[in-house]
Amino acid sequence: MRPMNSPLTQSPAWQNLVQHAKDMGSVSLADIVLGDPARLENCTIALEGLQLNFALQHVTPKTIDLLTALAEQQNLTNWRERMFAGEKINTSENHAALHTALRQKSDQPVMVDGRDVIPDIKTIRKKMEMVTAVLRDGRRRGATGKPIRHIVNIGIGGSDLGPRLAVRALAPYATGPHVHFVANLDAFDIVSTLENLDPAETLFVVVSKTFATQETLRNATTARQWVTEKLGAQAVAHHFVAVSANPAKVVDFGIPLESIFPIWDWVGGRFSLWSAVGLTAMLTLGVSHFDKMCDGAAAMDAHFHTAPLQKNMPVLMALFGIWNRNFRNMSAQAVLPYGERLRDLPRYFQQLEMESNGKTVTRDGQAIDYATAPIIFGECGTVGQHSFHQWLHQGSEIVPVDFIGVRQDDLGHPEHHRSLLANMLAQASALAFGRTGDYPGGRPSNLIMLDHLEPYHFGMLLALYEHKTFAQGVIWGVNSFDQPGVELGKKMAHALELQTTPQDRQGAFLSDLWKKSL
Repeated sequence: MRPMNSPLTQSPAWQNLVQHAKDMGSVSLADIVLGDPARLENCTIALEGLQLNFALQHVTPKTIDLLTALAEQQNLTNWRERMFAGEKINTSENHAALHTALRQKSDQPVMVDGRDVIPDIKTIRKKMEMVTAVLRDGRRRGATGKPIRHIVNIGIGGSDLGPRLAVRALAPYATGPHVHFVANLDAFDIVSTLENLDPAETLFVVVSKTFATQETLRNATTARQWVTEKLGAQAVAHHFVAVSANPAKVVDFGIPLESIFPIWDWVGGRFSLWSAVGLTAMLTLGVSHFDKMCDGAAAMDAHFHTAPLQKNMPVLMALFGIWNRNFRNMSAQAVLPYGERLRDLPRYFQQLEMESNGKTVTRDGQAIDYATAPIIFGECGTVGQHSFHQWLHQGSEIVPVDFIGVRQDDLGHPEHHRSLLANMLAQASALAFGRTGDYPGGRPSNLIMLDHLEPYHFGMLLALYEHKTFAQGVIWGVNSFDQPGVELGKKMAHALELQTTPQDRQGAFLSDLWKKSL
């Protein structure tokens, strides 16, 4: 049972927003937007080719003032400083959260436990660059002497979604080996991937921080058996590399020490694309494009770190999300990228936000009496228009939308691109204004525009949502960098397979369910 009257919900800033939401209940979105000739200009923030337009949010300047006061009350600026400084803000696991250090270009020290981590980051990045160079120019070959033409990334969650998204989103920049991704424990995923590959031309990148993730190890073991059967056991060392923080287990698997790319306990999985977890992306995109992606993220880091809260893109997106979730009672958030190359973006943001902030206790272990992370879902436009957009427009629940578009036609088909953008803008307008005499609209959205879908702006986009997620977690008082519910499920599945389920009522029920399912 949730407690009543928590310190947050009874705080002055929260109560002011409760009253403001009541006052705003009689004010239509159309009146707010169309009644202000300067609305578009005043509700747009641009940074180096990435633009956030929030003119269609159901907010006024007073709303933003009150939301900013909530962020200040929750010490967002202090938590922001602590994150960038390398303090152990992941309190439940006693770790820092330093994904920002992974894309830092300067040598300015970032200290963790009295040690500057920047030299370690640069050492691993050089190792990534070296293996990328020798593989792409044909100097690194397989066990039979054939060049590597295919890469299979084996991972799950943050070890899969980030690299998978990057490779698809930046496909026009891929000049290296062809990449495949295997994540699901279902054998079809690995079997269907292998059936059209030649093991002599294939490199497996096994990504697991602990090297104990069941799905990843099961798939990696199947891949190792396939290579061994075709090429012999000695070929494993030629056709596997690993990204892990557990080198002993990797070596036991058969991958030599020199083929291991370390990651650190201060890199969370869903924030890890910028580390050696991004090796697959670097191998196919090349070093320079991977670096530009990191540079774009670093530009957003600097903006988030220094911009005033009311002019800060990630902070504003976090505040609008809290306004819609906690004060306007909206339980979901749609992410609609208008671009086929961004098809995987909703899934990536789904993990980023729901695994980070899907919590019912504060970082201090206190039960929560307010809503936290909404349901995140989406599909690329215009495909989603022919499935669930009707529900967005006239469903019984109001769902805020993030529309994500690309300003310039990068593929040389302006007629397609013009229609695509027209559809996106029309959907946002229809959601906001509805149709007179039919349905009222009043459904808010953000419009995020990239000048181009290329590595730099792509990196900016991902970092925008990373910092939005962190800012929301701070305001809600939750630890955005752990996932205890996920870990519990993993432990229960492992115990069930080993038939070591606890002999209590819950364990007996689960054991009976297991037996009836076999």
